[in-house]
Amino acid sequence: MSLNTAHANDGVLIHLGEQILLFCDDVTMEFHGVEQAEFRGSKRGRLYLTTHRMIFNNRNGSDKMVSFSFPFVSISEVELEQPVFGANYIKGKVRAQPNGNWVGEAKFKLMFKSGGCIEFGQAMLKAAQMAMRMGPPGYAPPPYVPPSGPWYAAPPPAYAPNPTGYYGWVPPTDTFPQAPAPNSVFMTDMPLPYPGINGYNGYANAPSAPGAAGFTMPQNTSSQDAKAAEAAQSAYYDPNKPQCAYVPPPSYYEPPPSYHHATGKKDQ
Repeated sequence: MSLNTAHANDGVLIHLGEQILLFCDDVTMEFHGVEQAEFRGSKRGRLYLTTHRMIFNNRNGSDKMVSFSFPFVSISEVELEQPVFGANYIKGKVRAQPNGNWVGEAKFKLMFKSGGCIEFGQAMLKAAQMAMRMGPPGYAPPPYVPPSGPWYAAPPPAYAPNPTGYYGWVPPTDTFPQAPAPNSVFMTDMPLPYPGINGYNGYANAPSAPGAAGFTMPQNTSSQDAKAAEAAQSAYYDPNKPQCAYVPPPSYYEPPPSYHHATGKKDQ
């Protein structure tokens, strides 16, 4: 994961091929196990679940941590906690990306003051499972590389989830009906260096073998996953033309697994 790399103009910065699935505007985040000043104290702000990662944007612009990126390939030991007293929360561990403005590993805690913790956590686990199917086992967080070109206001499909879902899974937008404001989502044309639920989106340095035209797939990917990923790569949802949305196959319907089962990761 990387520190202070996912914000722009008081909004969120996403990458080419990345799409916001869920948005929550009232989340508190805490870290433990790292002494760096940016990680001290509680942070309150917005949480985004995308096709590739979680992103936290701080409401307090004077805090040393303005944004925080959690790629699915960097998180482990995720648990959904439901205490008898107090709000539900998500906890887990996250590893730093090389060149990501911090080093090591940290424990994190996400508290949802307005509810929706379990639904968000289950959605995150499901998205992580789908994304990790696209990468090789044990894939470590790749180095963070700053965008090389300008960023711009993202087009609506980047923050309007496909209502037909993704391979049979529909994000719980009934629990999180709010979408980020159009003037708060920005995009760079540089793809992310790790897989999302729609594969690598042709990222040149991904550990992969040639697949469909303009698309690369990991060498260990099954033919079923390859077909699904290629379909996702060509999918495009236009809110004004819902008939153009990709209708996923039904074979992916199943309850969200544990994070360990989903990613094959072991405790550190």
